[in-house]
Amino acid sequence: MSKLSHIGADGRARMVDVSDKASTAREAVAQGFLRMSPATLALAVSGEGAKGDVRAVAEIAGVMAAKQTSSLIPMCHPLALSKVEVRVEPADGGLAVTARAKTTGPTGVEMEALTAVAVACLTLYDMLKAAQKDMVIEAVRLVSKTGGKSGDWTIP
Repeated sequence: MSKLSHIGADGRARMVDVSDKASTAREAVAQGFLRMSPATLALAVSGEGAKGDVRAVAEIAGVMAAKQTSSLIPMCHPLALSKVEVRVEPADGGLAVTARAKTTGPTGVEMEALTAVAVACLTLYDMLKAAQKDMVIEAVRLVSKTGGKSGDWTIP
């Protein structure tokens, strides 16, 4: 089992020192899903809900969240993000959310992509909860990452 990088030799939590790591181009893609009824999905896709275009608002919320990741996750480094893109698309049984984050730096953007997806899903839930309270946020996960010492990785 590999050593956890955020736990020091003394067993205490620590922010990893990345000052000696090379800056490389890095990208991460994360996905999530908000399961809902066909009626709620139709409302979300129509853009005619009481709160307006829920997909557009969720996409903006996801971008904003990615930019705040280091404020939300205690040991994350603040990153100069070069791109964050969040897409909310209708899918069988609900809305699929995909986020892509990019930077050039000494540490990766996986947490930024995951945070973008999670907050976009929460925003969708918030905006649609008047129509349906039993929606389920599921399958928030990293699907790929490129760059850095550990190299490229994709869900098989």
